[in-house]
Amino acid sequence: MIKVKKYQKEDKDVWDNFVQNSKNGTFLFERNFMEYHEDRFIDYSLMIFKDEELFAVLPANLSSQNEVFSHSGLTYGGIVLGKEVRLNLYLVLFREILSFLNLMGIDILKLKLLPIFYSNIPSQENIYALFLVGARIFRVDTSLTILQEEKLSYQSRRIRSIKKVQKLNYSIANGNDFKVFWNDILEPNLMSRFGNKPVHSLAEIELLAEKFPKNISQVNIFVNDKIVAGATIFETKYVAHAQYISASDYGRESGAIDELFNYMITELYNKKKYFDFGICNEQDGKFLNHGLLDWKEGFGGRTFTHEFYEINTTNFSLLDKTIKND
Repeated sequence: MIKVKKYQKEDKDVWDNFVQNSKNGTFLFERNFMEYHEDRFIDYSLMIFKDEELFAVLPANLSSQNEVFSHSGLTYGGIVLGKEVRLNLYLVLFREILSFLNLMGIDILKLKLLPIFYSNIPSQENIYALFLVGARIFRVDTSLTILQEEKLSYQSRRIRSIKKVQKLNYSIANGNDFKVFWNDILEPNLMSRFGNKPVHSLAEIELLAEKFPKNISQVNIFVNDKIVAGATIFETKYVAHAQYISASDYGRESGAIDELFNYMITELYNKKKYFDFGICNEQDGKFLNHGLLDWKEGFGGRTFTHEFYEINTTNFSLLDKTIKND
């Protein structure tokens, strides 16, 4: 018997333990990460049980009176699955999630999918289920990623830039010095170029790094002991992901930002399966930043897609003809 229930605060330990042992969960789905900005979202996370055993969770928030989003405050979302979940069982649980939401007066479920290279084992049951219920894709981002065991050669411009900075008095530090990067590089750059602040405040990223010291770190490059560029890294089992990338004018002109990424790709994270530069899109995927794309592809980054789907919850019954009833 399948049971769907809304997450409650007392479920935290059970939720986190499940995510840590799932086939496609990452630390972003743990409650300490999801709840650092809980004041900005109305949580609508779901837990799905089969015969009283938890086998799936859906990190989600209420984005309007009749719409649930998985998850507006996270880089990615989707349904987190137990390792034993097979395709037919996924179709059953997806049907029950949609049916539950429909019963609760939710008309639309929006799923921000987990990019496939984050999964510990194959986990694309969702794509087939979305096809069966007539889901509409409403956004696609392009994530530039290096498969470390099949690295491509750097673009000649990147090589020249790296050689340029190697003649200077530079140093690279890997650790948790977020303050100098936030105050001297990231925030001034975002404010002057876009009039925005980072999604995470300095206090928030320091809090998250304290809670997830094995997953969140800061890599900075200095020339003559002055910071000129940096990258904030979110690290999972197989992926090193650059969550924030920023450099001063000198950091770009001197080639320091290129040497920083060369170091991370070839030394610091060379044992990871993937090095992920993140997306090159703006305006909900409709605008492609070609300058950023060229820079990331110059290191050998190639494209994975990051998809967003919209589902009418009334379509849950469309799964009935495909589900095998035991």
